[in-house]
Amino acid sequence: MAASTHTVTNQAPPLVGYDVFTSDRALTEAVERHLDPELLDGARAELGALGAAAGSAEVQEWGARADENPPKLRTHDRYGHRIDEVDFHPAWHRLLDRAVSAGLTSAWTRPGGHVRRAAGFLVWTQAEAGHGCPVSMTHAAVPALRTEPSLAAVWEPKLTSTVYEPGLRPAAQKTGVLLGMGMTEKQGGSDVRANTTSAEPLSEPDAYVLRGHKWFCSAPMSDGFLVLAQAPDGLTCFLVPRVLDDGTRNAFAIQRLKDKLGNRSNASAEVEFDGTWARRVGEEGRGVRTIIEMVAATRLDCVLGSAALMRQAVAQAVHHTTYRSAFGGPLIDKPLMRNVLADLALESEAATTLSLRLAAAYDDGGDQERAFLRLALPAAKYWVTKRCTPVAVEASECLGGNGYVEESGMPRLLRESPLNSIWEGAGNVQALDALRALQREPLALDAFLREVGRSRGADHRLDGAIKDLLTELSDLHGIEARARRVVERLALVLQGSLLVRFAPPDVADAFCASRLGGDWGSAFGTLPHSLNLRAVVERAAPQSSPSGGTSQR
Repeated sequence: MAASTHTVTNQAPPLVGYDVFTSDRALTEAVERHLDPELLDGARAELGALGAAAGSAEVQEWGARADENPPKLRTHDRYGHRIDEVDFHPAWHRLLDRAVSAGLTSAWTRPGGHVRRAAGFLVWTQAEAGHGCPVSMTHAAVPALRTEPSLAAVWEPKLTSTVYEPGLRPAAQKTGVLLGMGMTEKQGGSDVRANTTSAEPLSEPDAYVLRGHKWFCSAPMSDGFLVLAQAPDGLTCFLVPRVLDDGTRNAFAIQRLKDKLGNRSNASAEVEFDGTWARRVGEEGRGVRTIIEMVAATRLDCVLGSAALMRQAVAQAVHHTTYRSAFGGPLIDKPLMRNVLADLALESEAATTLSLRLAAAYDDGGDQERAFLRLALPAAKYWVTKRCTPVAVEASECLGGNGYVEESGMPRLLRESPLNSIWEGAGNVQALDALRALQREPLALDAFLREVGRSRGADHRLDGAIKDLLTELSDLHGIEARARRVVERLALVLQGSLLVRFAPPDVADAFCASRLGGDWGSAFGTLPHSLNLRAVVERAAPQSSPSGGTSQR
């Protein structure tokens, strides 16, 4: 075949060699907005280094290899001894090592830690999302363990360490450890109070023996696990070490690894407890209360993870259409494609801005901010995670057939996109949780309205949306059937208020016109044509890096 037939033209170069952090204007501005000035130089340096790594060819290759080579379960050794080990591709360990060393499990121990960690999590997830699961759970376990100070004194320094030490050894022999979770059971699902795993007290203080089956145990290679089980006084939280202090392995039988739609680099398992040693965390019968802050922290990571996937999808779409020509010019200059890209960019920026605002509330820690989180967090978890899949689908379509090919990376984003809406409570769970806050915690609604009220008078469409929301909330009788509608409005009003305050006018105008003003269709690419869509798209474009990799014309 003639070589001339293989000339490659009109193909976009790979989006590689760029800084994922500094090229994201919505994210960099949020970090500057929420961090104290004296922390900014250090934060910019660490996040810039992480962003440059995430955008490098080497790390992108790690992500692809980890996804293509899912973990493998080895239940027995060659002699028939039960070992219950999970083997991972080396790329998984490299990704996890960098995540831990970048401080993505140490938010609780440094000033501005939650904002810095949230920005880092959003950046690094764009390299590969699966390894973020043990990172998230290790981070979130800290507030649960703090309910038992003697446990926290031993485990917290290791959880917040920047040293990654794989391998099964007693936690006391390691500088850094990871924690997984085992809450869900076959008969209960999200209804953890229906759990049947039993916990029998031992003579040793606060020690128990567990028996039961966990339907989903995340990251089974971890050094320990927070689990729920029925103690004599009711549902209780326990810490299950993978290896006991004397070096023997705890009874922890991994029955199988789940074959999942996405998140394939990460191991999710079914495990059996039969004579498993555990240490009580918190009071007997108060297991749900013990884990409530842990659940909230992982829900924020679901929001961050979805924001990360959306940002990467938008970056890829803008990059591709910048280089790809059709019908006489670059795709990005075509009015209809520009409308699609701008619409996607609005969704991404709104998600990023909201997620960093929630992280800042954690850093503040005051009563007002805690009340704000009580309503804003389930609303954000409900809405942002649900927006991820349509964004991934539409961004893939911007690449045409190229976006349907594995090598583009877009199918991996698409497979990952539904995950965060399902984990840590699916949509109905979040909507009902927000309703409970509205009905039982008046301070939560007050804090929420104070937050959105800071933007009143700045945009008539936002003002109208706030008024409509108050009308919707004026009668909570029979509200469960319309809970999703109410929570969607809560999230959109909050996003709109934040963009009106902090985003460029063109971005805020487009968001309010479409999401709040009703001048929008049922698919992306239906923004009002009179808006300055070019400015919205240019803001979302990934920038060229000084290292020589090209990401923009």
